[in-house]
Amino acid sequence: MHDQAPRECLASHRVDNQPYSLPFDAFADDAVLQFWLAHLAPAWVSCRLSLLGQDVGRAETQRLGDEANRHPPSLRLFDRHGRRLDAVDYHPAYHALMRLATTRGVHTMAWTEEGHGGHQAHVAGLYLLTQAETGICCPVTMTHAAYPVLRRERSLPDWWASGLLVEDYDSRALPASDKHALTFGMAMTEKQGGSDVRTNTTRAEHGEDGWRLYGHKWFMSAPMSDAFLTLAQRDEGLSCFLVPRFAPDGERNAIEIQRLKDKCGNRANGSAEIEYRGAWAHPLGDPGRGIATILEMVQQTRLDAASAPVGMMRQAWREAWQHTCQRHAFGAPLAEQPVMRAVLADLALEVEAGVALMLRTAQAFDGASRGEEQERALARLLPSLAKYWHNKRAPGFMAEAMECLGGIGYVEEAPLARLYREAPVNSIWEGSGNVICLDVLRVMARHPEAMAALYQLFEHARGGHPDLDRALAQLPQPQTSEDLVPRARWLTQWLAQCTQAALLVQHAPHEVADTFCRTRLGQHPSPAYGVLPTASPLDAILHRSAPA
Repeated sequence: MHDQAPRECLASHRVDNQPYSLPFDAFADDAVLQFWLAHLAPAWVSCRLSLLGQDVGRAETQRLGDEANRHPPSLRLFDRHGRRLDAVDYHPAYHALMRLATTRGVHTMAWTEEGHGGHQAHVAGLYLLTQAETGICCPVTMTHAAYPVLRRERSLPDWWASGLLVEDYDSRALPASDKHALTFGMAMTEKQGGSDVRTNTTRAEHGEDGWRLYGHKWFMSAPMSDAFLTLAQRDEGLSCFLVPRFAPDGERNAIEIQRLKDKCGNRANGSAEIEYRGAWAHPLGDPGRGIATILEMVQQTRLDAASAPVGMMRQAWREAWQHTCQRHAFGAPLAEQPVMRAVLADLALEVEAGVALMLRTAQAFDGASRGEEQERALARLLPSLAKYWHNKRAPGFMAEAMECLGGIGYVEEAPLARLYREAPVNSIWEGSGNVICLDVLRVMARHPEAMAALYQLFEHARGGHPDLDRALAQLPQPQTSEDLVPRARWLTQWLAQCTQAALLVQHAPHEVADTFCRTRLGQHPSPAYGVLPTASPLDAILHRSAPA
């Protein structure tokens, strides 16, 4: 990835037919992203993201992503004199990537440009950032998502919310009031309940100096953040609290890190198991309404969890394309051989459908902030559809891209091994598949206007392709009262794919929309990539996705 002028003439042979890693511009080389931004977002978004795309594609940035994964964070519980630190030390590469993300404003754009494409800029920025390293996206997402919760809390000093809007990065272990730029984490789940946070047992007790928390958290995301949103029980019920890393007296808060999780992937990012030992906390929102208080943050983080896998798929596709264009087998470049072209084209269709749904979902968030009821209704439903389906497609996508490289893709020097290990995390984070599908049913039951808005989106595409029309005919009516729980996964998948198809039919070139509808919604869809109908327009699809 970052070797300079390697020797090709070795003692016993010459190194031939091995591709080089080429420099790229993650924005300028992505015609699909540019196309959908031009159709769905204000012009300023593309201008703002062009610099980030240049940053991401630089060899130095790619090297930072590799190093951040090879040197995961380490835990220091005590200083040399036996005083508790509960510190997590990160490799300098991690801090450099965090600085890149924050100075480009990925965590702030949704709020500084709220209602004017800010959410689209945010998710597109996250899509680009994942192509450098996904581990930094967790604290970036948490910092972004905490802002709407904090800005409504009048009992907090103003610097808490304003510190989240600073386009800078400050990794120092200091009280938040002494820092100009802040980052946030989250500590929600416990051993006994996981996604069922209503079973949480962490308790909040009120004393002379305010609220103190006692209890255990199974996962704390981004444990070196300046503060964490968490849930704890008080007399009124489960409530939301802000827990700062430093208590008001300037001492380290009583948040004891028990261990860092040894995760399958997402290794650059720290995830901790912690104990609250009387940690000072500030209540947020109404007592007993913790889940309601945190709900807006969860919707934001779910949108990010739906966007990150699309960025990962784009990175994996680019690696596969670059390799197959340079690698020869059986007398021709791999990328010119029919079976490989079918695989690459099918993967490209998946990326484009993901980009379209990601940006349309963010567009709904922007419309909702402008008070548009139709968009607010869509914003309740689309994040769950996108999060579920994009993450179900990602692991198989990474495996197929890895296979395009063969054995060299399976070793850790290639980013595909890292992406493959990373692929499941966003499916689990912020609600695993079953939780998300049940949430879709909950939205259908409690917010019929959301399904009505989605069906209206479908109406704009009806008649555009026969396979889409047949798929729409299979969907239950928005006002249906039948018990859909056993079919929740089918319904969520079908709604997501129909939404992707509807967007492609309305906006994308015919070659893309037609091939997508035939392969995803046709009579015999294949679970494997690369199974395309005869005479599919491979040249047009590949030309559209290939780097300039």
